[in-house]
Amino acid sequence: MNRGYFYTPETTSGDRNIRMWGKPAATTTRPADCGERSRKPSGPDGSVARRDDRQTLVVPAQTREGKISVVIHTYNSEKFLSRVLSSVKNFDEVLICDMHSTDRTQEIAQKYNCRIIYHEKSELPEPARNFAIQSASNEWVLVVDSDEIIPEALQHYLYGRIKGETDLQGIWLTRKNYTFGHFLHGEYPDHILRFFRKENAWWPPYVHTLPAVKGRVEYVPKHKKELAIIHLANDSMTEKLRKINLYSSDEVLKRAGKRFPVWKIFTAPFFRFFISYILKGGFRDGKVGIVIAGMDAFYKFVSIAKIWESSARNEDMDKELLG
Repeated sequence: MNRGYFYTPETTSGDRNIRMWGKPAATTTRPADCGERSRKPSGPDGSVARRDDRQTLVVPAQTREGKISVVIHTYNSEKFLSRVLSSVKNFDEVLICDMHSTDRTQEIAQKYNCRIIYHEKSELPEPARNFAIQSASNEWVLVVDSDEIIPEALQHYLYGRIKGETDLQGIWLTRKNYTFGHFLHGEYPDHILRFFRKENAWWPPYVHTLPAVKGRVEYVPKHKKELAIIHLANDSMTEKLRKINLYSSDEVLKRAGKRFPVWKIFTAPFFRFFISYILKGGFRDGKVGIVIAGMDAFYKFVSIAKIWESSARNEDMDKELLG
């Protein structure tokens, strides 16, 4: 069972009286929003969390309708965090779910006066992300990674779409990705389901999954590039290979029980390359497009190989190894 805990923006690292539990709870005191550092955290009845010998936490009875919470999971995320928080500071709530960072992540989040909760460290972000979603105070949730910029135009668009809407449950957003410092045409619009009503969504605990959203969802028009999330990662090849190794291991759990015949390890990577380089237009990105398509194919190859490895039995092993 995943464990996490809350503290309010007024609580410092040296003075932390925390309340813990083993499952996603409702919410704590409504905190000051990012960028509004002078506001005191208060509950729906106007009560205020005071900092004295014990930290007082007030739990609101229900989520706030028509408002948006931004949730960001972090672990040693100081590199881009200031830029990310600056881009989301005008939303109703910014909730940081930190996995016990050892760099300046918490310091930066406190500087922006965000609400902070904690989750045990995990190699995959999904458990912390889902815990943060369930802990948000507002009706609508926007999930943001710690290396993603939210354009001001997208913020206005989202508030405009939820105004007066009754049956809309989620919106697929677009994202701009980069490699070698170049925008990847072949990965745009890279639709991601990151905006939805909290009560009707659940994020599966596996890598590269999408939230399960009940009800009507729509897409941000891909031709409106000014609305696209800006992905700052621009990972090096070393980092990309590290992620392939990590994420392909999770595919073993995600696809447990699924069979992959021998011919699949030839055809599946080939089709991944074809989709990335030809169908998605990776050829427009020159050398970078070839690299990205090749990495996509390699990811599929390694994933299938690891699934085969996980299903190996002792009776199939060389007798010299068994002793």
